[in-house]
Amino acid sequence: MTGKRSADHDDHDDHAEIRASVRALCAKFPGEYWRALDRDRAYPTDFVCALTDAGFLAALVPEDYGGSGLSLRAACAVLEEIQACGCNGAACHAQMYTMGTILRHGSKEQKSNYLPAIAKGDLRLQAFGVTEPTSGTDTLSLRTTARREGDHYVINGQKIWTSRAQHSDLMLLLARTTPKEQVKKRTEGLSVFLVDMRLAEGTSMSINPIRTMMNHASTEIFFDDLRVPAENLIGEEGMGFRYILSGMNAERILIAAECIGDAKWFIERASEYAKQRVLFGRPIGQNQGVQFPIARAYAQMRAAELMVDAAARGFEAGQDVGAEANMAKLLAADASWFAADMCVQTHGGFGFAEEYDIERKFRETRLYQVAPISTNLILAYLAEHVLELPRSY
Repeated sequence: MTGKRSADHDDHDDHAEIRASVRALCAKFPGEYWRALDRDRAYPTDFVCALTDAGFLAALVPEDYGGSGLSLRAACAVLEEIQACGCNGAACHAQMYTMGTILRHGSKEQKSNYLPAIAKGDLRLQAFGVTEPTSGTDTLSLRTTARREGDHYVINGQKIWTSRAQHSDLMLLLARTTPKEQVKKRTEGLSVFLVDMRLAEGTSMSINPIRTMMNHASTEIFFDDLRVPAENLIGEEGMGFRYILSGMNAERILIAAECIGDAKWFIERASEYAKQRVLFGRPIGQNQGVQFPIARAYAQMRAAELMVDAAARGFEAGQDVGAEANMAKLLAADASWFAADMCVQTHGGFGFAEEYDIERKFRETRLYQVAPISTNLILAYLAEHVLELPRSY
């Protein structure tokens, strides 16, 4: 990342000091580090530990529990800058938004027992068990069950696309505690549990890695009579879907910020290459066929950046930002994907070469057209809840 982009941004940024600190940390993890991990599909343990030690992963944990107590916009600045430096915040971003479920809906004991350890880095809360093979994003149709037996719940079922499960101590798990046919409302009957995977793995829980297009530490998890203490139920039984929804806006805004960082990285790489690459006696960036896509990518990124900031400000003000969070994620993911495609095109054959890091980042940013919510589902949400069109599903 060039100093010019950083300095220009810092001149009008409320979080310039945070961004500068993140850049300094990321400078210790250059492209060679990420390429080696990508080849082996390995987890960036050293990078995550460095972020933890610097306090960045405790950004949203209140100071009363040992965290930094920063705003959502500050957390967005952290993740955006990680991506803009060519690193990968997806290795640890869940720690920022999953802990919110405990903070907002957990008991005093749960908050005291877990949040300080999470903030300090003694415990990792990186896994979020929601999606299942048969239901996908139709969360209300999930089949994993939790049955109360005395002072425990017994859990059976399967989750898929649970990222970082092999690198997390704790997992937030959504399971059905009341059969679907017995609930009055579709949104009832699901509950959230905090699972200590250190005690469960290898006995009543098995984790299988899924090799994917990008190095995302994705897994599938099987539960076979997993016993979870009743005290690990978060909030009220049957209200879990509501608790999960309350954290999804923060998740979408934070990941949208990552997409903005990706777009900035691609735009900067393409701009520098277009100025330096000389063909037919002139820089390729002098040709409008090269410079126009870069300019368009920049315009799209800036527009999406404004939407992300608006969504984050609304979230901080306690507003209902369902529409804004969804639009921020949609526009930012589109901006990063357009910028990624543009960057490959600008580099030509070199865009496919591992040493340029473009093909790695290209694969990584493609994910956000699909996860954590697909583009089509966002459009369906906007159509129904904002434009008041008939419900499509």
